[in-house]
Amino acid sequence: MSRRRAERIDTGSEDRRAVTRSTPVSIIERAAEIALEHKAREVVSLDLQGISSATDYFLLATGTADIHVKAIADHILDALREEGVRPNHIEGLQGGHWVLLDYIDVVVHVFHPTTRQFYQLEELWGDAKRREF
Repeated sequence: MSRRRAERIDTGSEDRRAVTRSTPVSIIERAAEIALEHKAREVVSLDLQGISSATDYFLLATGTADIHVKAIADHILDALREEGVRPNHIEGLQGGHWVLLDYIDVVVHVFHPTTRQFYQLEELWGDAKRREF
């Protein structure tokens, strides 16, 4: 696993601050659950540990149209933020063909079907352990 981790911070009062570490697996499972609740298709995680130095995991999901892609990504962002997990970087939220949510050790990709087919990340990272949700 890489050294950087997403953090969950609970600031219930000004003088009390509890910090809990969210694991990459817990982020993947929660993001997959949210994507499926919002009717995403082909939700798959790829374990890139030992294969890529950029991140440990990808979570891939497909929406049916640009607005669906954006809605899935928005719901993942909102739900994880409520749980104290914030992305390091976001790309593509305005366009809707491919939204990337970078949580350092986990990168969530929400695709339009034609964009997912074009980039074929599952093929590109064919050596990665795959988990279907």
